[in-house]
Amino acid sequence: MSSPTNLEKHWQAVIRRFENYLRLERGFSENSVEAYRRDVKKLAEFVCMAYPLLESQQVELCHLQHFIQLLAEWQLSPSSQARIISGIRTFFKYLEEVENLPHNPAEHLQPPVVDYLLPDTLSVEEIEKIINSIDLSQNEGHRNRAILEVLYSCGVRVSELIALRLSDLMLDLGFIRVRGKGRKERLIPIGRHAIESLQLYLTHVRAQQPIAPGNENIIFLNRYGKALSRIMIFYIVRKAAQQAGIQKNVSPHTFRHSFATHLIERGADLIAVRDMLGHESIVTTGIYTHLSREHLKEVVNQCHPASNW
Repeated sequence: MSSPTNLEKHWQAVIRRFENYLRLERGFSENSVEAYRRDVKKLAEFVCMAYPLLESQQVELCHLQHFIQLLAEWQLSPSSQARIISGIRTFFKYLEEVENLPHNPAEHLQPPVVDYLLPDTLSVEEIEKIINSIDLSQNEGHRNRAILEVLYSCGVRVSELIALRLSDLMLDLGFIRVRGKGRKERLIPIGRHAIESLQLYLTHVRAQQPIAPGNENIIFLNRYGKALSRIMIFYIVRKAAQQAGIQKNVSPHTFRHSFATHLIERGADLIAVRDMLGHESIVTTGIYTHLSREHLKEVVNQCHPASNW
């Protein structure tokens, strides 16, 4: 199992000191300390992946804004975003007052403006470019390609992807089992390319790496043999899109949205798509599956009786 990097050790140490400060000097309850720890740990994970040379004392407002933008892409509620921002502000206030941080980058940190526009949709060609941009000469390449293939083939949420277990795979039948919101289970068909990528990863990479206790059944693992975090999935997707030269704002949800849109554009039944996405309401599915104007014109021309008058 790989050891933590020096940067990861730095963040772990400063978070421990922050916890002790909250516990001993501020008198926070253990529940409150744990909540602050989770919020700052999210930031630390993001920094270690996106800015692998950046220690806590070197973080600037632009880095924090990048992190907050990511929270918005996760579709966290405004209250959840506000709580995390509050935790980050408290953390940097601690660094300023206790660890002599010369400038507090979180002083003017604001939550992002909520944008209710539909996310970008990738074309089939753009999806292929992103998937083919993965470097398979690296062990993590097989894992990352399998992640992208599953996201597009099955339209799963990030939370569902990182929770996938070996026992959820029914590849001989062409299905995977997914646990969605409210722990509701559903079966989703999985395509041939995704199956092939999964089998390559499971056979040639995952089977060869040490696995941390408690993670034996988890499919997608990090270098420590533990389940991947949400932040890591966002980082993998964004990096692959950049390598492929895609200029759109690409996130895991872009793959989910593209999955639904491509199905609808090719004639899939809206109720079937709703069931695969795990939506409670058909209205929600309709929001995710905006159609191109040309496709709508084609549907009207083929199906509306007045088009033949």
